[in-house]
Amino acid sequence: MAGDNEAVDWRSLREFADVDLARSFVLSWYFEAQTLFIDADILLLPDHPFYEKPRPAEKVCIRPALVEFPFCVDVTVDGPTGGDDIIARVSKLGHGAITGLQRCADGRYEIRGDFGTVTVEAERPVLRLKGP
Repeated sequence: MAGDNEAVDWRSLREFADVDLARSFVLSWYFEAQTLFIDADILLLPDHPFYEKPRPAEKVCIRPALVEFPFCVDVTVDGPTGGDDIIARVSKLGHGAITGLQRCADGRYEIRGDFGTVTVEAERPVLRLKGP
């Protein structure tokens, strides 16, 4: 098991088994009830239990999803936050492709993408696929 100071790539996190975050897209962010929510289109790999064969016009299996970080105590965007509260910081986050996610330490996650680098201090993330 990795120590508290070792970064762990998303590919090694059970929450993201059989998904490809590096080919996924953040649509929006919001903070509610001590939880950071990331509304995203997630690419599912063939071994994922909800994978469906793409239609002829599609090349991959993309499904709408929410990534939740429960019991979130802080969100930092590209360095110092300058005193804004979490809701204000999250409301300023943009959309875009995800380039990476890693657990930096127990309870601290770093998400990188077109929207910048976002550091989240929270419990383990939960991936929830949305219905059809």
